[in-house]
Amino acid sequence: MKEVKISACIITYNQQDYIKDCLEGAVSQILDYDYEIVIGDDCSTDNTFKICQEYADKYPDKIRLLPRDKNLGMAKNWSATIQECHGKYIAMCEGDDYWTDSGKLQKQLDFLESNPDYVLSFHKVSVLKTDGEFVEDFLTNVPEGYEGIKTLAERGNYIHTPSVVFKNIIKEFPSEFEQSPIVDYFLYMMLAEHGKINYNEDKMCVYRFGIGVYSGAQMLKKIQNNLRLFTMLVAVSKNDAIREIFQQRLNRSAYTLEKYLKGEKKIFFVTKNQWMRIAKGLKNNYNKPLRILKKLTKK
Repeated sequence: MKEVKISACIITYNQQDYIKDCLEGAVSQILDYDYEIVIGDDCSTDNTFKICQEYADKYPDKIRLLPRDKNLGMAKNWSATIQECHGKYIAMCEGDDYWTDSGKLQKQLDFLESNPDYVLSFHKVSVLKTDGEFVEDFLTNVPEGYEGIKTLAERGNYIHTPSVVFKNIIKEFPSEFEQSPIVDYFLYMMLAEHGKINYNEDKMCVYRFGIGVYSGAQMLKKIQNNLRLFTMLVAVSKNDAIREIFQQRLNRSAYTLEKYLKGEKKIFFVTKNQWMRIAKGLKNNYNKPLRILKKLTKK
C-alpha cells in the first residue's frame, strides 16, 4: 500500500444527480503528494453506486469504493469511511456538495503541515440554492475566537463539512458518535480537544442548500436532535468547563421542548421545583446519555 498524505473522504446515499460534481472536484485536485479518494456509498438504491463504480474503474490507483452489506445510516457511514482513510490528513465531503478549487487540498495541507498546533482547517463556501442561484453563505457566521474549543462549544457549528481538512488522529469513535444526529459538529468537538482550528477566507467549495419552511413537525425534530446531540456531547466531553457549556445548552433545549409542547397543547407541564430536579438529574447523570434521553423524551 502506498503512503498517502491526505485522504478525500466522501460519503453518499441516493445522490445520483450530484455525485459526479463531487467526484470531479475530488479527482481534479493538484497536490505535491499522493492522495486517495475513499467513497462510502451507503447502499444507494438509485444509480449513485454505479456512477461511483465508473469513477473507481477510471481511477483505480486513486479511488477506493467501499462496499456495504447493509445501510448504515449517516453517522455510522461517516465513522466507517473515516476509519478506512490511510492519509495523515482527511478532507470531508458529502456526495451532494463539491470542491471548486483544484488547489484546495494543497492549501489546507500546507497550513496544517506548517502549524502543528492546529488540527482542523476550514474555509468559506458558496451556497447553491435549489433554483440554481449561488449566494453568499447565509447559514453560518464565523465568530471571533473561532480557533478555540470554548467558542465552538458555545456558538455551535459554524463549519461547513465540504470545507474541512483535519488531522487523522481519531482512531476510535465512541458509541455516542454513532447515536448523534449531527455528526460533523460532534467530530469537530472531538478534534478541538487536541488543538486549534484554522479558517481560510478563500471560497473553495459549494454547499447545496435545500430551501424549505420549517413545519411544526420539523421544528419538533430539530429540538429533539439538539437534545440528543447535547446529551451525547455531555457524556463524552473530557473537559469540565466544556461539559458545563453543553450541560447548559442541554438544559435550554429541554426548556425549549417544554415550551413547544405547551404551545402544541400537549400534556407536558413542569413546575419550578420539578425543573430544578430535572436539571440536577441531568448534571448527575451526564455519563449516562441514554438515561437522560429517556427522561427528557418521556411523555
